[in-house]
Amino acid sequence: MNQIIKIFIACILIAFALVATAQNITQNITGTIRDNVTGEPIIGANIVLVGSSPITGTVSNIAGQFLLEDISVGQVSLKISFVGYRTVEILNRELRPGKTLDLNIFMEEMVVTGKEVVISGTIDKKGSLNTMTSVSSRTFTVDETRRYAGSRGDVARMASNYAGVQVATDSRNDIVIRGNSPSGLQWRLDGMEIPNPNHYGAFGTTGGPVSILNNNQLDNSDFLTGAFPAEYGNSLSGVFDLRLKNGNSTEYEFMGMVGFNGFELGAEGPFSKKSDASFIANYRYSTMEIFELIGMTFGTGTAIPKYQDFSFKVNLPTKKLGNFSLYGMGGKSKIQFLDSERDTSEVEFYGGEGWDLKNGSDLIVVGLNHVMHINKTAFVKTGLSYSYHHFYVNQDSIVPESKEIVPYYYSNFKENRVLFSTFLKKRVNQKNNFQAGIAINYYVSDMYDSIFQEKQNMFNSITSYKGSSNLFRPYITWQLKLNHRLVFNAGVDYMFYTYNSTSNIEPRFGVLYNTSQNSKISMAYGLHSQILPTTAYNRETYLGPGHYIQMNKDLALQKSHHIVLGYDYNITKFIRLKAETYYQHLYDVAVNANRNDEYSLLNQGADFYVWSPDTLKSTGTGTNYGLEITVEHFLNKGYYFLATGSLFESKYKGSDNFERNTAFNSNYVLNLLAGKEFVLHKNSANPKLLTKKRTLGADIKLNWAGGRRYTPIDKDKSKIEHRPVYITDKTFDYQFPDYFRTDIKVYFKHGGKKSNYEMGIDVQNIFNNQNIYSQNFNTSTGEIYNTYQLGIMVIPYFRIEF
Repeated sequence: MNQIIKIFIACILIAFALVATAQNITQNITGTIRDNVTGEPIIGANIVLVGSSPITGTVSNIAGQFLLEDISVGQVSLKISFVGYRTVEILNRELRPGKTLDLNIFMEEMVVTGKEVVISGTIDKKGSLNTMTSVSSRTFTVDETRRYAGSRGDVARMASNYAGVQVATDSRNDIVIRGNSPSGLQWRLDGMEIPNPNHYGAFGTTGGPVSILNNNQLDNSDFLTGAFPAEYGNSLSGVFDLRLKNGNSTEYEFMGMVGFNGFELGAEGPFSKKSDASFIANYRYSTMEIFELIGMTFGTGTAIPKYQDFSFKVNLPTKKLGNFSLYGMGGKSKIQFLDSERDTSEVEFYGGEGWDLKNGSDLIVVGLNHVMHINKTAFVKTGLSYSYHHFYVNQDSIVPESKEIVPYYYSNFKENRVLFSTFLKKRVNQKNNFQAGIAINYYVSDMYDSIFQEKQNMFNSITSYKGSSNLFRPYITWQLKLNHRLVFNAGVDYMFYTYNSTSNIEPRFGVLYNTSQNSKISMAYGLHSQILPTTAYNRETYLGPGHYIQMNKDLALQKSHHIVLGYDYNITKFIRLKAETYYQHLYDVAVNANRNDEYSLLNQGADFYVWSPDTLKSTGTGTNYGLEITVEHFLNKGYYFLATGSLFESKYKGSDNFERNTAFNSNYVLNLLAGKEFVLHKNSANPKLLTKKRTLGADIKLNWAGGRRYTPIDKDKSKIEHRPVYITDKTFDYQFPDYFRTDIKVYFKHGGKKSNYEMGIDVQNIFNNQNIYSQNFNTSTGEIYNTYQLGIMVIPYFRIEF
């Protein structure tokens, strides 16, 4: 701890030494204004800097673009207006030295009924970028992923602060949405579905210890938690609809950062001053070796995580051929947990007593998008992407007495995906618009794993599959704006999986009623389905030496009915109250077919593997229902807070048809976040003309949730068998004590004429609460003991932009 504090103080002294001579600090604001349905540029929109005197403003050009030059840095607000459209207010966005603020703004055409013209303003109150969404959605910004204490720049950990969402454990960023398995989440990047975007990401899971996604490259994006529109298929619980931002098309900008996630370098800029073509790229390399040297632990014991990742986007607009964009991301990670060399005082989430484990993963995603405007009322967007995902595990057992290392488990899973998507979106008239499209996923899998059977003295195959399959998903969505108060959204999605010719028709419906300018009620229903992990379909049943059979090939798609009712009220311009209640029924869930027991695939997905019996049947069910409350003060005058509370039940039935708690039924979650920034220096003669900008800020997060569910260990039977033996008729009946954690972040920002830097310390679990992770059995002593989640973590970071 003392070493970390010394390092941070040294960084502060170095930073102050770098302060430039006094100059007025200004920066530019750029952006593009488009119709929120057709994407057509809006020409001649008025853009005004709120609070400027004299008034500072401009109008959008023929491409919908605008530029505000030499704006004093700090929190800025804009008002955008255009005849026939609702006024949009962008509030309190951070304008930083050395970094142009680039905004993508979408305006909504007003509905004119008879002679009545309704003019009302809209503010970015965290609705949804997707105009077809009725409930359970929120837009988030890259600023939020940086701002929230404990988020580590990770969008998944950031989203765990929202109502109805929680991180499964400290060790990974898998998120549980309304009691669902994390596997029910879908990740999308620039409109295309992508594999698990996390280092050490196993097949069938959606999380991991460290995210590959670089938040420095994200634009405003959507997060949906239920009853989503028909364009989102192959998901049961939620969708991260992430969008990559375009690089600066006028100036070159650079970024460097060191923190928990690694050493980062970034660059963006134009290809040519004569066009709007631009690029942005980021690279990151793990810093875990350095943190380990100064005594920090991350639940990996003596094992050092090693990883690196990259991301990029190239934007190529043309005058006649439409807009092309090429994007990509990738990551490589590996680690070794050697219990044969482990310090027994170290806590390990990822390894295990009596095992040597070697694990790694590789991910590559590359995509090409094209947008062509047919006319002012319609456009076509087409995307093609390729991804490669590789995950491997080598696990050896250690004989307690002799310490002999015996091979036990081996896996090598590879999957290539080629995805194609195209859709037409058209405004028919002021009241009606629709979107119709198709998504085609082509999977090529090469999967093998085996386990050593001591009685047979041989390795038996668990999975052995090489093959390909397709997922076809045509859909159509339609929106009717009956008037300025009442909006209907409807659609249907069809899924057909060629692997076993399973299919499902999925109707979606939503309605939104604006009771006033400041409040609305909404309701939505949706039938959703999802294919199973490829590993579950291809589990093999051992019939005898050299003889195996696949029993799970004909499993149905897992399905879910969503019903959500919501109320949203803007108490003031900056304070919002939101409440939602929901009911979810899951069916055709994979459960054990060999015998009547407690197994269900709904309890999988929050670990480095998805385990399933070799014989499954699609007869299981599940039920989730609850109430969520959000009270939020949006950032204003350097201050914000977010309070979310969730009460819920999450139940399931296995093949024994007995209702139990799911592994994720913690029953309640409460999050409290708050932050404040203080400006330390202004020019005394004219406060609006900054010579330097120095800001001190602090953020705090409190998380209180029900404890993890667990199945108790039978101590006597475990002693006899020299392994943990669980009391299966008590599966998830027991619950650990409540989870409580407090995170605090303190930071300092300095802005000069051409650059800015930020340094800080993120202290996670500052009170060192001993939250229980799991119950375990010690084979040497014959005693049951608890493993605890992460204790206090002090993470310094430094970031510079120029």
